[in-house]
Amino acid sequence: MALKDRVEAVLNVGLRVPSIMLLDVLYRWDVGSFFQKVQRSSLSNNPLFQYKYLALYLHYVGYILSLVLLTLPRQHLVQLYLYVLTALLLFAGHQISRDYVRSELESAFEGPLYLEPLSMNRFTTALICQLVVCTLCSCVMQTKQIWLFSAHLLPLVARLCLVPLETIVFVNRFAMIFTGLEVLYFLASNLLVPYNLAKTAYRELVQVVEVYGLLALGMSLWNQLVLPVLFMCFWLVLFALQIYTYFSTRDKPTSRERLLFLFLTSIAECCSTPYSLLGLVFTVSFVALGVLTLCKFYLQGYRAFMNDNTMHRGMTEGITLLILAVQTGLIELQVIHRAFLLSIILFIVVASILQSMLEIADPIVLALGASRDKSLWKHFRAVSLCLFLLVFPAYMAYMICQFFHMDFWLLIIISSSILTSLQVLGTLLIYVLFMVEEWRKEPVENMDDVIYYVNGTYRLLEFLVALCVVAYGMSETLFGEWTVMGSTIIFIHSYYNVWLRAQLGWQSFLLRRDAVNKIKSMPTATYLQLKRHNDICAICYQDMTCAVITPCSHFFHAGCLKKWLYVQETCPLCHSQLKSQSQPGATAALPLDIPQPPPPPLQLANQNQAGAEPAEPGVCETLRNGPDAGAELNPPQGESAAPSAPSPDPGSEGARSEGWESWQRHAPPRSEQQGDTGSGQPPCAPLPAGPGPPIACSSQQ
Repeated sequence: MALKDRVEAVLNVGLRVPSIMLLDVLYRWDVGSFFQKVQRSSLSNNPLFQYKYLALYLHYVGYILSLVLLTLPRQHLVQLYLYVLTALLLFAGHQISRDYVRSELESAFEGPLYLEPLSMNRFTTALICQLVVCTLCSCVMQTKQIWLFSAHLLPLVARLCLVPLETIVFVNRFAMIFTGLEVLYFLASNLLVPYNLAKTAYRELVQVVEVYGLLALGMSLWNQLVLPVLFMCFWLVLFALQIYTYFSTRDKPTSRERLLFLFLTSIAECCSTPYSLLGLVFTVSFVALGVLTLCKFYLQGYRAFMNDNTMHRGMTEGITLLILAVQTGLIELQVIHRAFLLSIILFIVVASILQSMLEIADPIVLALGASRDKSLWKHFRAVSLCLFLLVFPAYMAYMICQFFHMDFWLLIIISSSILTSLQVLGTLLIYVLFMVEEWRKEPVENMDDVIYYVNGTYRLLEFLVALCVVAYGMSETLFGEWTVMGSTIIFIHSYYNVWLRAQLGWQSFLLRRDAVNKIKSMPTATYLQLKRHNDICAICYQDMTCAVITPCSHFFHAGCLKKWLYVQETCPLCHSQLKSQSQPGATAALPLDIPQPPPPPLQLANQNQAGAEPAEPGVCETLRNGPDAGAELNPPQGESAAPSAPSPDPGSEGARSEGWESWQRHAPPRSEQQGDTGSGQPPCAPLPAGPGPPIACSSQQ
């Protein structure tokens, strides 16, 4: 932003602060009590104070003028302030001229000025001051006609010409009348300017509303007037004046406890009107924004401002303060009670700021623990901030218990502080688990389950703390003082912090259990299937040494698919619905182009010895082991229409045995490959790849 733009932004805010201060003064001013004081004073005979309703109308006119000053465009506002400054300079010139004439009358010296040193000094001082006033008025009004502002020089010229002192008094009055006529002429010539401005503004407002709507108009005025910064500056001015007034009336040094009390009472004094309360709300919002910005900068440096989160703007803390102040009637309380209530509300705001800091730090700390970043400074910043968020809320809860009597509001603050500490503790534990996994050569088994248990533990503790708060609030409502506000807070707290948390926790548990059941119901891919598939996991993009097969015949790591099923119940590739199998051990239908390894010859021999005869001789064996193996292992009894298969040579038999032993070493247990058929017989192996339609394999006792 250029220097000119910054100056214009400062002027846009600074020139509107007096309008807010005028609104605040008008709100504090009680017209009835003012007229009672006037009637008891000597001003009661003044005709200006005889008309109460006229003063009341002027009171409302002051409101209108304040709103006009607040909404006036910056160019016209600067011009108005220049006119006011010129009027003040002319008034200063009038005061200088009147004081000079009075001092000359008191001295009663009518001779030449050079004969009296005191008269010469007074004349020189008054002349220099009047020349400065005339020059400033000419510069402010941007005109070279300096004689328009030189009427107050007439008494000095008359004194220099040795005019009698009585005549100088009339000359001074003439100068005052001439200046007043100039001001009246200027006002009369610009009498229609406010009307024209109002007409132009009304026309523009109507056009904006017709084209963009009321919401766009409100947003435009909000941005042009910079209301948050404006109210914050107004409140800071009030607070500074309050502190200055206190220290200017005291001579003794103030102790530390007294300073804390002074701080709270000054804040309480500066929120006695709706305008000052809004100023406090926006000030708290900007303070929270500054703290959260410093937190981001401490964790990430300048990179934090590249991807700024719009959720952490400090508005939550300001809105919290506003709601609590309105609901508790903060403005209507006395100063001492207001200071006590403000201390509790500010504790709630601080707890909200700490929670927002945790929301900022939590993903950064966990991402740092899961990454391979070796920077000790980054880890130190993350861990140190987490330790601060762990210790400070607990210390704040301890101080609240020490200085305040326990009630429902304070219990909410303490519970919020405890919950923040618990969340930070869970974040640190997960960070430590990530770092331990990074230091190990091999990944920790079931790391996701461990993290889930850690999160579940502190979520359960959060739920128990919220439940205790609700129980305490219910007991206080039933056996203590019942209030609508307290009951509303209990209801909101019960819904958001108890019911919703319990519902979300139970849903998370059900999703996790359903995901585990689905993974168990899916078959495990064999070594040859993985080799034939020759692909990576579509979720983690890593090679697969073990995988599960979905009903839609896609391969994934079991852990990766389980994480996916925690979120949604569809296949990551084809998005088909994944449902649990009716029989958890049943093998899903596999594509025909993925061959299964043949069963060992010993198993087929055992099946034949047990009396298992195929429905069609040699079909199952042929489908399992190929036509050659079927002819070799199950020769036909008696005569057969089919010719006998040639005997395999020993070399091929040895190669087959070696292949089987190699597959046996890499394959998972057979209980994971095949499910129990329920008939006491082992199921048929899946069909090998080959041309032709699939043929079901059946067996009879």
